[in-house]
Amino acid sequence: MAANLAASHGIVPIRDSKAPAGPVLTVPAGAFAAFVAAVKG
Repeated sequence: MAANLAASHGIVPIRDSKAPAGPVLTVPAGAFAAFVAAVKG
């Protein structure tokens, strides 16, 4: 996850660290924050 893009672009790109050249899933920062809050809860 590249959290540094959340503030500047409003997105959180996520990829599999075992396949760095693989596809990237981009999620809106607010949706990702809601996901993290739900997992913590």
